[in-house]
Amino acid sequence: MISVTELRSGTKVEMENSLWETIDYMHQKIGRGGAKVVAKFRSLETGSIVDRTFNATEKLQDIFIEGRTMQFLYKDGEDFVFMDMDTFDQQTLPTILAGDAARFLKENTEVEVQFYKDKPLKISLPNQMALKIIEAAPGLKGDTASGGGTKPAKLETGTTIQVPLFIEQDETVRVDTRTGEYLGRA
Repeated sequence: MISVTELRSGTKVEMENSLWETIDYMHQKIGRGGAKVVAKFRSLETGSIVDRTFNATEKLQDIFIEGRTMQFLYKDGEDFVFMDMDTFDQQTLPTILAGDAARFLKENTEVEVQFYKDKPLKISLPNQMALKIIEAAPGLKGDTASGGGTKPAKLETGTTIQVPLFIEQDETVRVDTRTGEYLGRA
């Protein structure tokens, strides 16, 4: 158990039979009244965000999240199959755990999977990945690295991103998996 005055950004707690991560917090002491803590939490299960106000004497149950390195093997319908890099056990996880970053997941990629009491919570991809362009319109004569224009390009994972005009098909590019932005050639 931790006191609500010990909350910090990133602190993970169990509250109302759900798992939450602290996004923001603020201690308030107003006049003669008791101190209060106002905190904003994100659900680790659904991603929803809530605000809560606590008396400074209240306590919350802190939790331990275990991170395991796993390798993505293949997609099975709407689910992903991963292999634990320590035990070599295979586990099927739902696509929703990866969120929007799932569109950049390719076979043999090592990811971090967060677990609480052997229940998977979240799949975290590397912040940058090198992906091959399988389809892109040809560049036009005069396109330069400093031209500033962009065109759509389809990656090996099936996702389409915007790349500079000088990028050609079969090139490998670095992509930010958090934003989906082109970062440069790999």
